[in-house]
Amino acid sequence: MDGTNALGEFLRARRELVRPEDVGISAGGLRRVPGLRREEVATLAGISSDYYLRLEQGRDRNPSVQVLDALAAVLRLDADATAHMIGLARLHEERRGTPRRRRAPKQEQVPPSVRRLIDGWTTNPAFVHNKLTDILAVNTLGAALSPNHAPGVNLLRAVFLDPAERELRRDWERATEDAVASLRARVGPDVDDPRLVELVGDLSLRSDRFRRLWARHDVQPHKAHVIRLRHPLVGDIDLQSDKLTINGTDGFILAVFHAEPGSRSAELLGLLGSLTASD
Repeated sequence: MDGTNALGEFLRARRELVRPEDVGISAGGLRRVPGLRREEVATLAGISSDYYLRLEQGRDRNPSVQVLDALAAVLRLDADATAHMIGLARLHEERRGTPRRRRAPKQEQVPPSVRRLIDGWTTNPAFVHNKLTDILAVNTLGAALSPNHAPGVNLLRAVFLDPAERELRRDWERATEDAVASLRARVGPDVDDPRLVELVGDLSLRSDRFRRLWARHDVQPHKAHVIRLRHPLVGDIDLQSDKLTINGTDGFILAVFHAEPGSRSAELLGLLGSLTASD
């Protein structure tokens, strides 16, 4: 993944996920490729097969908004995936004939006010991570949830590669899907960021599941949901997960967790806090 044909890679991946019957095409007969054929996408979108082939191959990188909207309808993209595709197309247009300069990465510092904020939360686990899920700061209760909630740990690597993290997550299958799709959403068209390339390359070599999920090009910004953990100290616990972008930073995310008031999970979270405080 070097970003040179990100739009084409996206189109090909999403085309392969659409079943012919979903768009009114008979799936009978031998089909050598999964999903839709290129010529089927072109016909449904009202463009020529040659033009669509050029888009996938990266030989034409300036499709109109009308073409992108038509392709989004054929590929059954939601609003987030459509915006992502448009971003990839616009990135190619901006780069044409202009070598891209990449700024040296800044040292990532969590604002002191945010550190004080999460440190003051004694009943809510919380941590801060960057766009690539490197943990930058964590409060005491957040660290008690998982050993991987620690500055310097990349949470995406931990979720896919650490057996203990997989054991912790009762909903590991869904968690991995969400993690990859939300990473796509956060990085947007900036797919040739060297740190992202390194992370994706490493995980693709070491995790078959990550490689398959990344190849799907799913895009899904984080939405509030419940995470289900099996904690070694307190047992099964369900926590609401919310993530907020921190203004004035390079896409830092504040992740905060809380239990339903009066629930068994709230009792267990309180117990975990007591155990942590007594350490």
